[in-house]
Amino acid sequence: MNNPKKILRDHIEKVVKLTDNEFDFVIGHFALQSFKKTQFIIQAGDHVKDVFFILSGLVKLFYMDESAKQHIVSFAMEDWWETDFNAYYAQRRAVFSLACLENTETYSLSLENFNRLCNGLQKMEHFFLMKSIAGHIGSQERILSFLTSDARARYENLINKSPGLLQRVPKATLALYLGVSRETLSRLGS
Repeated sequence: MNNPKKILRDHIEKVVKLTDNEFDFVIGHFALQSFKKTQFIIQAGDHVKDVFFILSGLVKLFYMDESAKQHIVSFAMEDWWETDFNAYYAQRRAVFSLACLENTETYSLSLENFNRLCNGLQKMEHFFLMKSIAGHIGSQERILSFLTSDARARYENLINKSPGLLQRVPKATLALYLGVSRETLSRLGS
């Protein structure tokens, strides 16, 4: 992996520019963490202490229903943020689980450090607002896709928005994300 600090700084500076002193302040609020493939970062029922910026690797956020059926909410890869946001901001137990599909390196940010960071540097408050808005838009687009699109359209949308996922995510997992059977996904991909 490249320099983790540079990756985070480049990511932030797509939205706001930072001086070296400002970035030193920012990086002091983050903790570098490593997780292995198949490892849970968060399990349903855990207290959610952190939001995670993905430096390298791939994770899935999912909900397990009463019948033990897995419902994948999202995938997050390099340059993305992920957690059970409701549990993180409300400081309650997770409803979702977050698991690694690949070995994953992250920067984690506790809610306490998030608040310190936003209070101490208004640029970071703006940065997180822009990231939050983009996340809300993405969530609404995904919900609308499920309400208005058939399986083929959802598959094509996934290919257009995140073509790299097809090579990185097992077919059975992609099928769960798209809300189709493994067999249907095979037909869509041919």
